Amino acid sequence: MPEDLVPMIWQALGDDRVTTKEAAARLEKAFHYRCPDDLARTFSRLRREGLVKGEISFEDGGWIWWADAECRAHVKQ
Repeated sequence: MPEDLVPMIWQALGDDRVTTKEAAARLEKAFHYRCPDDLARTFSRLRREGLVKGEISFEDGGWIWWADAECRAHVKQ
């Protein structure tokens, strides 16, 4: 995973809670970047590391992702 991907994801998510599809669209629009593997898989890995948060939303029919101050406080080592 590129080192600069996490800040790009944080910027694309902003302060919103968005679906995986919306997050992918935001990344592509803002950075012309398409995740080389499944974005949900990447987000799941980042969630385990505490860099993003996510939960299943039955209302939206999939995962919802966001990054709050706690996520952004993590420094990738």
